[in-house]
Amino acid sequence: MKDLTHFVNGQHTAGTSGRFADVYNPALGEVQARVPLASKAEVDAAIAAAAEAQPGWAATNPQRRARVLMEFVRLLNRDMDKLAEALSSEHGKTLPDAKGDVQRGLEVIEFCIGAPHLLKGEFTDSAGPGIDMYSMRQPLGVVAGITPFNFPAMIPMWKMGPALACGNAFILKPSERDPSVPLMLAELLQEAGLPDGVLQVVNGDKEAVDAILDNPAIQAIGFVGSTPIAEYIYGRGCSNGKRVQCFGGAKNHMIVMPDADMDQAADALVGAGYGAAGERCMAISVAVPVGEETADRLIEKLVPRIEKLKLGPYTAGNDVDYGPVVTAEAKARVLGLIDKGVAEGAELVLDGRNFSLQGYEKGFFVGPTLFDRVTTDMEIYRTEIFGPVLSTVRAKTYEEALGHAMDHEYGNGTAIFTRDGDTARDFASRINIGMVGINVPIPVPLAYHTFGGWKKSGFGDLNQHGPDAFRFYTRTKTVTARWPSGLKEGGEFHFKQMD
Repeated sequence: MKDLTHFVNGQHTAGTSGRFADVYNPALGEVQARVPLASKAEVDAAIAAAAEAQPGWAATNPQRRARVLMEFVRLLNRDMDKLAEALSSEHGKTLPDAKGDVQRGLEVIEFCIGAPHLLKGEFTDSAGPGIDMYSMRQPLGVVAGITPFNFPAMIPMWKMGPALACGNAFILKPSERDPSVPLMLAELLQEAGLPDGVLQVVNGDKEAVDAILDNPAIQAIGFVGSTPIAEYIYGRGCSNGKRVQCFGGAKNHMIVMPDADMDQAADALVGAGYGAAGERCMAISVAVPVGEETADRLIEKLVPRIEKLKLGPYTAGNDVDYGPVVTAEAKARVLGLIDKGVAEGAELVLDGRNFSLQGYEKGFFVGPTLFDRVTTDMEIYRTEIFGPVLSTVRAKTYEEALGHAMDHEYGNGTAIFTRDGDTARDFASRINIGMVGINVPIPVPLAYHTFGGWKKSGFGDLNQHGPDAFRFYTRTKTVTARWPSGLKEGGEFHFKQMD
């Protein structure tokens, strides 16, 4: 069995706590490695080393910092296959999906190469008699990211890229379920020229998280995960005087209007609902067709598409649609929620509970599951399932469909499929959700825009990547300057007359 490490001061470092977590191959259901869980003392030591390294990194001009990120992009492209293989073996997602995970993180790093422009301050000359004013964006110091299992490459890069570009040192606490790729990213940044100690990767559980939250050297924390943990981290971090952004759970609705292209809508729902086994915070988990006829047509289109989905390990080829969920506990939770949906009276159109794959019987696979006639009081509607389960909630009118999305406690992403521009504009304007797709099922913004949900999907004033990230990882200093003017007359070349 492979023993993993932390990455501290530019090198792999064995854990000293004596505590470990198992890392599984989800397709086989077997332990393939173990990862050390850091103690508070280990976390504090890593933070102290980062605090020592940060001033030198901050003093490096932004263009030179950007060159390190530029080289990092080259190395990511060089090692794309290697990163995807490691990611798939621990997470379970297919190789194309794993490469997409790396690619969407890489794109944020590319955006961060423009840091010299984004870090420019403002200047006003002659704000008063002989007075100039200017502002500077300066790094916070040592900042931290606590990232989830479902995107072990993308989300760490969403956090570390802007933080490092701004001149901060960064403490990464990745998920202990799939920690290999974050460690590989640290290796590549080191190879790209990042100084020792500027990026520290510390694996751990709640003890490590609490150590980050309570350490006075940490100035800001970014988190992605479930809403209960987001609320905990946001509350404890803010009470400790830190700048905090937390992104939590989701229940993303896709409204299907009667005039929608039903084949396009069905294809979008299958990909957005079942891709990555539904383990995406931007997955569409609720379809809301408007009108009984629309709902009947949609279900008729969905069933044969879902029945044709191919499940398997990432090693089975690029035609696999999705793989296992990440752990046995995740599988048990999804199956329990399917049972709950049946008990509450939802119509189970396709049942994935008894799926089994020859040769992979111990793997954490859940077959694609489709519910119809789900109501808003059911647990499968209220709860984020985080599995390959799609619920259909039939709405009589557009206003009713809009109300379902607006009334739900989560507000991460949503979509509408329609051919009517007026309906689409009304939806985009009125919906109280952070990311909106119009005939786009998973509206994840590109790197130069910003990512973030509303309501119980997001906590904090600033979002991830895009310009918001540079605001989050810097503080503004404003300088008012006035200089004495006694020297401006210059030298004298004649005798002064006597007074």
